Amino acid sequence: MVENYHKILVGIDGSVEATKAFDRAVDIALRNKSELVLVNVIDLRAYQSLASYGSAVLAEDTQKGAENLIKDFADEARQAGVENVKPRVEFGSPKVMLGQTIPKEENVDLIVLGATGLSYVERIFIGSVAQYIINRAHCDTLIVR
Repeated sequence: MVENYHKILVGIDGSVEATKAFDRAVDIALRNKSELVLVNVIDLRAYQSLASYGSAVLAEDTQKGAENLIKDFADEARQAGVENVKPRVEFGSPKVMLGQTIPKEENVDLIVLGATGLSYVERIFIGSVAQYIINRAHCDTLIVR
C-alpha cells in the first residue's frame, strides 16, 4: 500500500545530511503534490552560558542566517516544482519542535530528517534528534542517509 502524504516537514540545519533529506522530501512532495514545511530550529541551549547582551546579538545574527538558509531551500523547492512551500525558523529544542510541536501545529503526516552525524559517545551524552523524533512522532518519519 502506497501512502499519500499531504504535508511534509523537513528539518533543515545546513548539513549534508539535511540537504539529502530535503532532496528526498522534494521528490516525495512532487509525487504526492504535497506541501513542504521547511524548518530550522535554533537551539536555545547554545545561548545559556553567554552574557545577556552578547547572546541577544548572537541570537539575532543566528536567526538572520537561519532565515536566509530556509529561504534558499524554499526557493530551490519552488524551482523544482513544489507549489506549496512554508519556511519556518523557530527557537527551542530541535527534538521537541521537530518531533512534536510543529507536526501538531501544521498537521504534518511525514517528517523527513537527515541521519545523525554524531558518534556513539556523543549520542549517549547528547542524544540523537532523529532517534527522539522516531520514538515520539505521531506520524511517519523518514531518516535519510
